Amino acid sequence: MNMNFSKIFLILFMILFIGCTNMPTPVSQIVGSYTSDLKYKDSTCEDLGKEINNLARRESQLVLAQESRIKTSERQAFWFGYGQGDGVEASELAVVRGEQNAVRSAIENKDCK
Repeated sequence: MNMNFSKIFLILFMILFIGCTNMPTPVSQIVGSYTSDLKYKDSTCEDLGKEINNLARRESQLVLAQESRIKTSERQAFWFGYGQGDGVEASELAVVRGEQNAVRSAIENKDCK
């Protein structure tokens, strides 16, 4: 009987450990992917301002989606022993953050106010 309990405990421990490795990336750890500021070289300061505002709105939507995925994944890991991992939200958030960096760089290069 004691041997069976040890095996069950070991199996449950392994399932929980594996579940922790398949959790979505926290929002604070998602960095922007590289985007060249040359993409915005022909844009006016007004266009760049509009673009940075649009990207900020999209970033906030993606942050909410990623945080929701994290919460859902935590519940799933608790009950089933594994999480959902990253989805399209994380990769798109990295792209949007990269675009923001490129737009900011273009704004600095053009001396926009």
